[in-house]
Amino acid sequence: MSAATLTEPKHVDHWYQVSEIDVQSGAGSASVVALGDSITDGHGATTNGNDRWTDVLAARLQSSPATESIGVSNQGIGGNHLLSDGLGPNALARFDRDVLAPTGVRWAIVFEGVNDLGGLARVGEVGAEQHHALVGRVIEAYQQITERAHAHGLHVFGATITPYAGSNYYHPGPLSEADRQAVNRWIRSPGNFDAVIDFDGIVRDPEHPDRLLPAYDCGDHLHPSPAGYKAMGDAIPLSLFSKAN
Repeated sequence: MSAATLTEPKHVDHWYQVSEIDVQSGAGSASVVALGDSITDGHGATTNGNDRWTDVLAARLQSSPATESIGVSNQGIGGNHLLSDGLGPNALARFDRDVLAPTGVRWAIVFEGVNDLGGLARVGEVGAEQHHALVGRVIEAYQQITERAHAHGLHVFGATITPYAGSNYYHPGPLSEADRQAVNRWIRSPGNFDAVIDFDGIVRDPEHPDRLLPAYDCGDHLHPSPAGYKAMGDAIPLSLFSKAN
């Protein structure tokens, strides 16, 4: 482009060109990658408010002398799936590019799966055997991710799938909720991930555990509100990112 200045510029509230910045830093610097979907990308957060759960985590890391040299790379894509392509390549396909390729990555948080589970019966209920098979494929995807991460010396943390009953987009029934519970039981089981971040336990309504707590619901019964994102970011133990790990 030969123009000295940008003509007819327009403001766009999306990251079409830049998703992260790779910089030179000291020997003690490191980063954590958040691999996720729209709940990581920040749907329901304040536009330009920097109040996604990843922003909250980054601010907490920066405020502690023990972790101030650790950055957070938000690799959330709205509509992303573990197993199939959607708005962007699936998590398995983009893992090398988004998690392994950036320099300085020491830890990965995997928060994917709600779109796989919700999408199975989005246009109509299917049989129990299809639900069971999907749960198996989701777990196999998690296993592949942990194996690939460990092969490159990364610690990988599993985040439980948050509730979405009442969602008008997925309108999940009892079988879908059973799938979510089965997947979350696997995530919580010792030895499957290096650590567990129980986002489900943080944002669910204790009286209706298949639903988001109303104060943490942005209104669509699928994505958290800014208050929900803050609770999620505040609940992640900074001890997970010890330089000894």
